[in-house]
Amino acid sequence: MGEFKVHRVRFFNYVPSGIRCVAYNNQSNRLAVSRTDGTVEIYNLSANYFQEKFFPGHESRGTEALCWAEGQRLFSAGLNGEILEYDLQALNIKYTLDAFGGPIWSMTASPSGSQLLVGCEDGSVKLFEVTPDKIQFARNFDRQKSRILSLSWHPAGTHVAAGSIDYISVFDVKSGSITRKMVLDRQHLGVTKSRCIVWGVAFLSDGTVISVDSVGKVQLWDSATGTLVKSHLIANADVQSIAVADQEDSFVVGTAEGTVFHFQLVSVTSNSSEKQWVRTKPFQHHTHDVRTVAHSPTALISGGTDTHLVIRPLMEKVEVKNYDAALRKITFPHRRLISCSKRRQLLLFQFAHHLELWRLGSTAATGKNGDTLPLSKNADHLLHLKTKGPENIICSCVSPCGSWIAYSTASRFFLYRLKYERDNISLQRVSKLPAFLRSALHILFSEDSTKLFVASNQGSLHVIHLSEGSFKHLHTFQPQSGTVEAMCLLAVSPDGNWLAASGTSAGVHIYDLHHLKLHCTVPAYNFPVTALAIAPNTNNLVIAHSDQQPLPNDKTVLYNPLPPKNESDVFLRRTTHGFKMSKIYKPLLFMDLLDERTLVAVERPLDDIIAQLPPPIKKKKFGT
Repeated sequence: MGEFKVHRVRFFNYVPSGIRCVAYNNQSNRLAVSRTDGTVEIYNLSANYFQEKFFPGHESRGTEALCWAEGQRLFSAGLNGEILEYDLQALNIKYTLDAFGGPIWSMTASPSGSQLLVGCEDGSVKLFEVTPDKIQFARNFDRQKSRILSLSWHPAGTHVAAGSIDYISVFDVKSGSITRKMVLDRQHLGVTKSRCIVWGVAFLSDGTVISVDSVGKVQLWDSATGTLVKSHLIANADVQSIAVADQEDSFVVGTAEGTVFHFQLVSVTSNSSEKQWVRTKPFQHHTHDVRTVAHSPTALISGGTDTHLVIRPLMEKVEVKNYDAALRKITFPHRRLISCSKRRQLLLFQFAHHLELWRLGSTAATGKNGDTLPLSKNADHLLHLKTKGPENIICSCVSPCGSWIAYSTASRFFLYRLKYERDNISLQRVSKLPAFLRSALHILFSEDSTKLFVASNQGSLHVIHLSEGSFKHLHTFQPQSGTVEAMCLLAVSPDGNWLAASGTSAGVHIYDLHHLKLHCTVPAYNFPVTALAIAPNTNNLVIAHSDQQPLPNDKTVLYNPLPPKNESDVFLRRTTHGFKMSKIYKPLLFMDLLDERTLVAVERPLDDIIAQLPPPIKKKKFGT
């Protein structure tokens, strides 16, 4: 491994959207996460918390509630008043349904998963039956005077607790009528608030209802008598979210001050069978509001305005103290937002509603290893391409020659031809694209920029031939065995003969581009594929998986398939190791080779992201 000149890029002004909801599925050990721009992400907790699927955002589809039902079915609802179901195979929206209750603030599935409840702006609680193909409205519960901000089923499925403004209602599911109403105290440190918003409720098996509210309290209620059992004042701001463990022996809450509190059910004395809820641990891993929390069997999960998804392992639940027991902060999407034109040294940056094309800077200076060289020519912002409509961009790519840009939203595909005249650049959209190019999950150009590969959400792969004056559909590879599996990763060999494609499962398909047919399928691995590449010269396929296979140790003999060039080459192969590790560049969003001796690395410092977020709630510090 030789020395490289590295373009260290920090002008990608990317800011992730804040996290609004999380929903944990204990059957599949997966976590659904919704963001403020409507994007929904699916994380596989068993596969090293890899983000294996995502659904692009939409300007009118802000998500206020997210839940799993009937095992593997995912639903969301928001302030547009609609309920959505997601197709986890095709990675698109299966259907939308208007609840006719105004903006929806809360949603929850019954313990059996066969029913959905939504809480609406008009004070209505609506019950839906989950059918095999859709959901069907069943009935309304007794309407309340104010919006329904939180909902929770009793584990037996017989009653429901609903949090509103200033009170909590308990409904009988069978009749839909109120059986109990608990009025909250607006007092906060001796000051009476104008209202008390119940942001979250949790119904326990013994009939206890736990509430979190806008006056900073966690309160426990007896739903049978409607009396307050215990009150914990934990914050000077809103307590916004709550989640309870399946065993009901602990729960977690998140506050607007960025703090996460853990409560556990412990014995009053060592020999007593009587137990009480005790606040055991506070965690300060967020800089802004914690809008949502989840409780898995082994971890506390939280997210909020600062865009971080934080997974805090419960050390008493982790059997082996290894990497799995470490605190994790997930900030950036596990998908490509940057592409590179090696020939023209261009970078294409993908944002939610626009693309930016930049030309890398250059230097005439020289120096020794580790030096930072001054730029003789700064990076140029060549193009700002804005999309039309409310849909977020799913994927984008610039061709290696720099003459083509392609991108896709959920319903439209765009292709542009670029022409360069000295310092000027012109853009021409390719019109009359085939009808099948309606949407793409992944786009890739061949190394010579004459072919375009488009992976659709229906599992098909389109091969398009490009030339300066023509656009020709060459072939479509259909999904295997009649299944609809969306292809999320593509890699093409430098000689243009082979295309590798990986779907949402662990399989990788290899296509022969010369004969336009499926060549083979790589045996499935236990963990999903996170990256693909085909090596030049050898055409060896390299696959990275989410379990991070460990690198060979220093004593492992690694064989180079190419013959040595000279005696010094033989000596280097005997004395140096094939793998080197550098921790200089982080957080790292993108890295690629421009040529054999030049790298480009795109970093996004977390402090730069935090600086662009709304200011957090100010907290009075000691001595100030």
